Amino acid sequence: MNKQLSLEKCEPCSGNTPKLDYKEISKYLSELNQWSVNDNQEMIFKKFKFNNFKKAISFANDVGIIAEKEGHHPDISIGWGYCLVMIHTHAIKGLSVNDFILASKIDLL
Repeated sequence: MNKQLSLEKCEPCSGNTPKLDYKEISKYLSELNQWSVNDNQEMIFKKFKFNNFKKAISFANDVGIIAEKEGHHPDISIGWGYCLVMIHTHAIKGLSVNDFILASKIDLL
């Protein structure tokens, strides 16, 4: 994992924020710890596993704290023993560097 990416800060984005292409997505994905990209190359996601619900919800709350600090908010699904984090840039309906910055910070939890 590239710790440098986790030191960056998410930048406010708009509909004019450029979408990353396949090559850029592959590069940034290789810097993360076992995240995946969906078939349309529009979202990255990772399922974190825990041995109970309490740990999963606590992790989701920690993700929420990071998301608020970064001003970039993932979709989170929680169940017994897991927390699924899905990240994309809503304004461009695709992936931007912000998505990978947020994912790298989540990987540090």
